[in-house]
Amino acid sequence: MRKRLVAAVTGVLLAAAPAAAAPLPTGPEGPAGTAPSGLDRDLTRADREELRRWAADTWTSFVAMTDETTGLPADNIEGDLDPATRSGYTSPTNIGAYLWSTVAARDMGLISRTEARQRMALTLGTLAGMERHEPSGMFYNWYDEATGAKLIEFPGSGEVINPFVSTVDNGWFAAALMVVRNAEPRLRHQAQDLLDGMDFGFFHNPDARGGELPGWNRGGFWVEQPPPEQCNVAGNYGDPQGEPLYYTCHHYDLLNSETRIAVYVGIALGQIPAEAYYSLWRTFPDSCDWSWPEQQPIGTTRTYLGIDVYEGTFAYEDLHMVPTWGGSMFEELMPDLFVPESRWAPDSWGANHPLAVQAHIRHGLDEADYGYWGFSPASNPFGGYNAYGVDAIGMQSDGYFSDVEGTDVDLGFGDCREATNPEPEFGDGVVTPHAAFLAIPYAPREAVDNLAGIEDELGAYGPGGFFDSVAVSGTAAERYLSLDQGMILGALGNVLGHDSLHRHFARGEVRQVLQPLIEMEEFSSGVF
Repeated sequence: MRKRLVAAVTGVLLAAAPAAAAPLPTGPEGPAGTAPSGLDRDLTRADREELRRWAADTWTSFVAMTDETTGLPADNIEGDLDPATRSGYTSPTNIGAYLWSTVAARDMGLISRTEARQRMALTLGTLAGMERHEPSGMFYNWYDEATGAKLIEFPGSGEVINPFVSTVDNGWFAAALMVVRNAEPRLRHQAQDLLDGMDFGFFHNPDARGGELPGWNRGGFWVEQPPPEQCNVAGNYGDPQGEPLYYTCHHYDLLNSETRIAVYVGIALGQIPAEAYYSLWRTFPDSCDWSWPEQQPIGTTRTYLGIDVYEGTFAYEDLHMVPTWGGSMFEELMPDLFVPESRWAPDSWGANHPLAVQAHIRHGLDEADYGYWGFSPASNPFGGYNAYGVDAIGMQSDGYFSDVEGTDVDLGFGDCREATNPEPEFGDGVVTPHAAFLAIPYAPREAVDNLAGIEDELGAYGPGGFFDSVAVSGTAAERYLSLDQGMILGALGNVLGHDSLHRHFARGEVRQVLQPLIEMEEFSSGVF
């Protein structure tokens, strides 16, 4: 069974500010809704034809994964695209990925407007009749893609499912609805009706930081109390007088994570206070009390909306950046598919995103000498599912590893904790194509060349496009995942479809609320 690997994080502030920085080029520029000028300069006509071929094949995988009667995609399918190998289950994120990918496919000219509208209408119609947690309007984590029924056990294994309502999964689903409502006027009311029923306030604990600062989102909740081994806290943030819900014990408290999409959506909908964006940690404090993370941060404290924010960074050679939890590309860049972070926030995300991409490139080509780069959670080429990343730029002390062997980088924490593996020897690296697609706006030439090598030299390509991951020794995970294919099509929609997802998501009240909120911040990221 594939399970989401979203880590819970717990705290950050930082210390001394470095001198003047010389940031790398920040990639996308210009107003929201326009194609990044760097792409026009760095991608040739032949490159765009190659990207379009990859997009068409990737869309083929979605067609194969999607049930013809419900319009719901399976979580995954085997590499030969045989419909009999559909997983038998789906999630709100998977469904959202199919919806935004349908818009992207239309905007790239892969399918007609009529086909796109018909596909999305079928999916929205099925969603309107699916069971959800009615007080919050949120969808449960797992459904049968062939019937739309909520699952209480996984197909095949019979593993019991305790129905769970996930914060981040509903965040991605809501983001997809926000794309659809603007992309297809004839479906606006259907998409908006589903969105209007969703209240992200049910996830937001206003007292997570003792009431002195804005709160954090929990990871989600169970409607019925789960078994004791699943840590939970009873409460109800959306309706204090309502039935108790059983929340995860952890909060999502780190800014640079894929989970920030739920913060963006909740703020844009007016259901989470805007100040909550600045309540999230950039790194944990530069203190021996917080010496367990991957490395000691450096930075400075700045104040936004009355909140002191420690703008801490991690170092990778001469690159200093705000880390993600595990050092993976999708944590850094998946929210950027929807919110044009680099354009709206040039002094924070506009500095950080290209640095993170460069760290992945340097790690794959130079430090680990894999010959390829781009690391993110994906299928394990040797079975199961795993989280891959550049360990040194992730908060988690035992990291998301970039190789099969799980080589753990340990740089120590100043005088607080001695380094145990500062110069690691890496083994059989695992690269994930969707990570390179996410990086296209920030390293277009490098990304296209990297992907061409993964196809031609590693052979990690099938009828539905790039296989989900491949070890550089040559073994590929020959299957397709809705989420990862959705990241590929979303990224290509922004490149080939006139900034498709940005254009449809970042409009109206979304832009009015989010752009002024995030554009004021200055990270301590740069090249030093």
